[in-house]
Amino acid sequence: MSGKDETESRKIRTEAELRAERLAKTLRDNLQRRKQQARARRAGDADETVGLPAAKKDESDG
Repeated sequence: MSGKDETESRKIRTEAELRAERLAKTLRDNLQRRKQQARARRAGDADETVGLPAAKKDESDG
């Protein structure tokens, strides 16, 4: 393989690699969010969220 061919093949990433990168970012973000919540609890501050977002009842549901 020439140097140019090798560089081009490195640029092309498979769907599995892209998915793994997205998953890793999501996991890092989740970990940071959980750490922030734990710090807030230790400091005695209230969590910014109220319940689960999916559990909120819509006012129009009656």
